[in-house]
Amino acid sequence: MTRMGLARPKVNLFLHVTGKRQDGYHLLESLACFADGGDRITVTASEDMSLFETGPFAAETGCQSRNLVLLAADQLKQKSGIQVGARILLEKNIPVASGIGGGSADAAKTIELLCDLWDLKLPAAKLQQIAGTLGADVPVCLKGQTALMSGIGDHLESVAGLPDFSMLLINPGIAVSTAQVFRTMALPDEKLTVPDFSGMDQLSFFEALGQCRNHMQPAALALAPQIGAVLEVLETEGDCKLSRMSGSGATCFGLFRTLEQAQQTQRRIQEQHPHWWTLASCIEGDAEKV
Repeated sequence: MTRMGLARPKVNLFLHVTGKRQDGYHLLESLACFADGGDRITVTASEDMSLFETGPFAAETGCQSRNLVLLAADQLKQKSGIQVGARILLEKNIPVASGIGGGSADAAKTIELLCDLWDLKLPAAKLQQIAGTLGADVPVCLKGQTALMSGIGDHLESVAGLPDFSMLLINPGIAVSTAQVFRTMALPDEKLTVPDFSGMDQLSFFEALGQCRNHMQPAALALAPQIGAVLEVLETEGDCKLSRMSGSGATCFGLFRTLEQAQQTQRRIQEQHPHWWTLASCIEGDAEKV
């Protein structure tokens, strides 16, 4: 028996750091959405647990014993009490340590696929609890749809009535340590109010996002000036309505009205910067549900 699926990249359209707990965890507010494409994961029934990696970024994933895919599989196996294993194939198509939740999305998709493979009927709350032990982004990746994140990423709120829009993701080919960004950054003085995005048309949505920030961006820029080069290129594109860094970087995004505009911009930028990783995607809203 085999199951397969895509672990779509998670993009932080804004990311506010609102405080820091005594245990060292930072408190966040973020609107996260999911782009098309991503890492491909295949799980096959097996007596033992094993992980095989392929794809353009497989060599950059580091020590297998700390790979979130294996950690997720082990956690799910322990919590469910199941005695079988799985052969997991990870096709790594998303840059590593790039601020778009690649490892977290891989872990979440692994949980979903193994639940199907092993015919587990665990409650959603239990699965979210397992996801929370693996990292701040894993719960929203397990949810798999646009959501407002708060707390340390453990509180998720769906947002109804969002418009369709398109996005171009760009990574300049560098990895950025989230932990190092957090160590470097100072807690912001500004207290920003999160807009009510429900029911906005596309232009209003872009304008509302423009009032928000990524509080991790200045620290990441200091560590990786190449981020600034990506943002400068996006800002020169007339069709780009908003450019910003996602997560702790170094991936940045530009927002566009249509997928055609995003793809045209992608082609121009690829000609100028052939070594940059890019991904154009349409983000489907649900305005009809309002």
